[in-house]
Amino acid sequence: MPLVRTPLPRARWLRSAVLVAASAGLVAAALPAPAPLGIGDPLFPHLGNPGYDVLSYAVDLTYPGVNTAPLAAVTRIDALATDDLERLNLDFTHGTVSAVTVDGLAATYTTSGEDLVVTPAVPIDEGESIEITVTYTSDPSGPADTGGWVRTGDGLAMANQADAAHRVFPSNDHPSDKAYFTFRVTAPSGLTAVANGLPTGRVTRGDTTTWTYRTSHPMATELAQVSIGRSTVVHRSGPHGLPVRDVVRTADRELMEPWLRKTPGHLEWMERKVGPYPFETYGVLVADATTGFELETQTLSLFERRLFTEPAYPEWYVDSVMVHELAHQWFGDSVSPRTWSDLWLNEGHASWYEALYAEETAGKPLERRMKAAYAASDGWRADGGPPAAPEPPSPGHKISLFRPVVYDGSALVLYALRQEIGTEAFGRLERRWVADHRDGTATTADFVALAGEIAGRDLTAFFRGWLYEAKTPAMPGHPDWRSSPAEAARTAPKPG
Repeated sequence: MPLVRTPLPRARWLRSAVLVAASAGLVAAALPAPAPLGIGDPLFPHLGNPGYDVLSYAVDLTYPGVNTAPLAAVTRIDALATDDLERLNLDFTHGTVSAVTVDGLAATYTTSGEDLVVTPAVPIDEGESIEITVTYTSDPSGPADTGGWVRTGDGLAMANQADAAHRVFPSNDHPSDKAYFTFRVTAPSGLTAVANGLPTGRVTRGDTTTWTYRTSHPMATELAQVSIGRSTVVHRSGPHGLPVRDVVRTADRELMEPWLRKTPGHLEWMERKVGPYPFETYGVLVADATTGFELETQTLSLFERRLFTEPAYPEWYVDSVMVHELAHQWFGDSVSPRTWSDLWLNEGHASWYEALYAEETAGKPLERRMKAAYAASDGWRADGGPPAAPEPPSPGHKISLFRPVVYDGSALVLYALRQEIGTEAFGRLERRWVADHRDGTATTADFVALAGEIAGRDLTAFFRGWLYEAKTPAMPGHPDWRSSPAEAARTAPKPG
């Protein structure tokens, strides 16, 4: 959706005429030393930036055909100032910036920590629109476990959760600031480029092709996805004619078909549980890479190839993992967490529907899985904090945020809630949650308030114990369930 920009206000235009003639060095010298900012997220304090709201990103990438070489890139950010700004920060690292403009005027810039600190030629007033254009390189080299670009057997993909989108493109890299995206990816013509949203054009010039994709709904930066490789895009229809497109290595097209054709049924099942699918398209991206995880990138979930080829994984298990990532399109993508401490709302719900699907389609009892989770819960809380107050990730290993307590430990909270308020009320809560907060962000407090409204009574004390206490409360309806001592739980097999 193109952004219609307002003309530069006359007062600001007159200031431009004066200030552009001044020395950029003198303007910058009047400001305090650059520093990384952040919006104070309790788990990632330097992530995100104050003072503006991003409305849209246009990310242009040129892939050289080698997945260890930097990509030439330009990102344009259209934003709205929410404060007066003499300087603004973007999250960006692992690339080289060669130019920055703000509203078409050259801006000075420097780096501080993982921030790109930009000083515009003309100060920005609260309420003004801003257009920031950054010319840079995006470097896919470096340790695989730091996130951002994922090098695959035939190209690249992205895995930006939780705080790695700014290793790929300059951004306000926090889920509380969602925006529309346009991707333009230029690559050698023998390759295929795919990104979030729907295709809007493809142009071949000489030996390169430029592919353009645009999202129809706002998206958090951590959910961005670009895949480049020797791929085939497989098209089919989902519920109500929804376009379903899957992306696989061309060599794996037939091998993956038994899995790919399951997606329309998964979509129908989820819609019966929580209501209409919230986006313009969906599909599975099967990457020839070893990541150790699957990821719910918006409209195009990322999966490791080995999930579908490893004989040790039974069919019901692979099926349920596919549903887990699909469920995130509602819980985490459409309704995004306001802070990373609200992560339990994403992973708890995805794990809940994963387990429920396994029960309904493969005879794997939900109650048995939840009882095992209950037994391990005190140990999980001791290791990683309670579900809604997780401990920060380990330094240098940020993916350690994704501990068992935010998966089955948080699905256990939903099981307890269903026990407490009843199956019918729980179903209404789930549908209201994704409908009320569609395309937005929400907090744990929002969920607690809505649950109380649906139940017709105050559930604050119930949630306080289940979400914030070190010890797991008694399970409603199962007074015999016991949590194992913390040390025993740490060594027990993880349910699911």
